[in-house]
Amino acid sequence: MLGIGGGGDVVGALAIAGFCESLGTECVLGGVTWERYAVDPMPGPRRIEEIRGGSRLGAHSLLADPGTVTADGVRFAESGVAAHMGAATVLVDVNGGPRGAAQGIADAAKELGCDLAVYADVGGDVLAQGDEPGLASPLCDAVMLAAAARIREELRGVGVVFGSGCDGELTPDEVVGRLAELAGAGGWLGTWGLTEATASEIEAAAREIPTEASLQAVRCFRGETGEAEIRGGRRRVALTPLGALAFFYDLGVALEVAAPLARAVADSRDLESARDALAALGIRTELDYERDRHRAA
Repeated sequence: MLGIGGGGDVVGALAIAGFCESLGTECVLGGVTWERYAVDPMPGPRRIEEIRGGSRLGAHSLLADPGTVTADGVRFAESGVAAHMGAATVLVDVNGGPRGAAQGIADAAKELGCDLAVYADVGGDVLAQGDEPGLASPLCDAVMLAAAARIREELRGVGVVFGSGCDGELTPDEVVGRLAELAGAGGWLGTWGLTEATASEIEAAAREIPTEASLQAVRCFRGETGEAEIRGGRRRVALTPLGALAFFYDLGVALEVAAPLARAVADSRDLESARDALAALGIRTELDYERDRHRAA
């Protein structure tokens, strides 16, 4: 169960894991080595060799424990989840682009005995087209979706959008439009909604792990509507009941009809070339933003 957008997406994945476990399915949680700039003020994701603690699973992934941090001592959200759950979590390094990330996922699945991977994005920007006014962090999602599609014959996988619009990037209406494209092509697999137990679990985890988007999904579940501010007021979220739902989708169909950014980066040799592929489409990414902030600082 991987949060694919970096930062607090692993907390959203925690909610989906709760659903799977309620069906009798054991889950291992994980995410990527890319924290938000507000948490880790070094641009881009950390490479495996820049990480202290944990246990390597290969060149592109490791098992994180509560003490796993960057070389600068920054704690990963996945380390916080490991502390919260009392179990190791997976960290996937996306510096190697879709190929490297796919290998990291495959190595983790083999080591842990997983026969299904669930790729969770909080907000819905994994299905962005690139022209949405609020789009700010398309790169990590695109690389991870391309990686998931790359190994779907080797490792069965399913995608899930949780907390539609809750990260303040795509609006709920924009997410619904992308989901409708998936449905029209037969790629919408089902829908699940937050329960009191999973909402409370997110709130408990958020006391240890900085996350805002997943908490907005809880606010939606509790009946709040209207506009909320996140990211220190830089982004606004439309709270609607839609935000309390998780939409499961077929990875292959998504890549073909509803995820043009993942298609654009699918053959990239590394993260930098994936960034270049999106730049060629006129799309600014979170890597550009972080580098600008770092130079300014």
